Amino acid sequence: QVHLVESGGGLAQAGGSLRLSCAASGTISSINAMGWYRQAPGKQREYVAAITNGGSVNYADSVKGRFTISKDNGVDTVYLQMNSLKPEDTGVYYCNGRPVYGPSWYRGLAVPDFSSWGQGTQVTVSS
Repeated sequence: QVHLVESGGGLAQAGGSLRLSCAASGTISSINAMGWYRQAPGKQREYVAAITNGGSVNYADSVKGRFTISKDNGVDTVYLQMNSLKPEDTGVYYCNGRPVYGPSWYRGLAVPDFSSWGQGTQVTVSS
């Protein structure tokens, strides 16, 4: 069982910044990559960004150049620095991870089909 705790959300003005944190614990030894996801009201949960143990990163087109994913030594602690925020970035942000392999590793995280999630952290961007 993996326990995920997201934090750092809040209210920001358009153009502002927030930094999210994700702490994973439990049965995480096989997880070598962690992703961030978000869900806006009335919409499906979507992929935002991901990072591997080795430091490879991938971003959704909608956040490229504005968001930066990073980690501590392993992917049990992962961050999402969000700059130049837009109202459309509003939503609940979640993290989750699984084992991934190969040069197209990010495809293993692109679909948010995990069986369990943390409570998420709310991000609200006002215009």
